[in-house]
Amino acid sequence: MQASHAHVAEHQLVHHFGDLEQQRESSTLGMWVFLITEIMFFGGMFASYMIYRVTDASNAFFYSSEHMNFWAGTINTVVLITSSVTVVLAIHAIQMGWQKLSAFFWGITLIFGFTFLGIKAFEYHEHWVHHLFPGAHFAFTGPPGIGVDPHRAEIFFCLYFIMTGFHALHMIIGAGLVTWILTKTLRGAFTPTYHNPVENVGLYWHFVDLVWIYLYPLLYLISHHRVAH
Repeated sequence: MQASHAHVAEHQLVHHFGDLEQQRESSTLGMWVFLITEIMFFGGMFASYMIYRVTDASNAFFYSSEHMNFWAGTINTVVLITSSVTVVLAIHAIQMGWQKLSAFFWGITLIFGFTFLGIKAFEYHEHWVHHLFPGAHFAFTGPPGIGVDPHRAEIFFCLYFIMTGFHALHMIIGAGLVTWILTKTLRGAFTPTYHNPVENVGLYWHFVDLVWIYLYPLLYLISHHRVAH
């Protein structure tokens, strides 16, 4: 078994690296640099959200949040947190040499990913049906007797669709990466000696989950009245 692992490791070593440890450190550094650029990408969206919210005199963001499907967002949050746990278990399993168990946990992670995307598609359909998609047919109705600026409400939904849309795109990419890792794991491509692609995909998945952890309260929890009900 050790000879087999050594053969796989030797086969995966790229010629311009001295050994697998140097290759692993370089690929991990590359992933962290990539994630920093992603943080700046999403950071611009979060900054725009905060600027519009702070300058929202009519509390349109607050009342717009009441139109969010609170339970769908909450279930999706639980789904993603749980998927991060299965990613950790999948990485630990491959580090121990348990390839079938690692593949099992990657498969569960993939199911969680598609579950998240399915719930998000359901939410988008709800917003479309209720004319909450920004554009010519946007129609926002605030609470009776309260003057809510519909333009500000439309800005909220613009930011909602942009931020969650790009997050969903990252989830789709993540699902593709997990599928690739799952396939390679089933073929015996990773061992306790060589598994840095597994760790890097895990880092990417955790980052996407972390972005949602910030999106969830900003979009779903700012209306305490909605949560109370």
